Amino acid sequence: MSTPFQSGPHWSTASFGETADTSPMELSALGDHLDLCRGLRGRLFAARCRAEVVHGFVASHLVTTALGVVALVVAVWLVL
Repeated sequence: MSTPFQSGPHWSTASFGETADTSPMELSALGDHLDLCRGLRGRLFAARCRAEVVHGFVASHLVTTALGVVALVVAVWLVL
């Protein structure tokens, strides 16, 4: 029996008896990626992280959050 032909790239993770090391091109690509990631960390990144935390809390506590918002609206309405 023959094995079927695989389309697409074939990746080998073996070092074939040599030392496993990164190539200069891989290190350059990694450096470019890290520079991009460091550039994205600013005020907007921090605000987005906070928004994701709040969204996660609200999504996991939907009923409780809705009841809290309704109670807050009723309290403000009664005060005014």
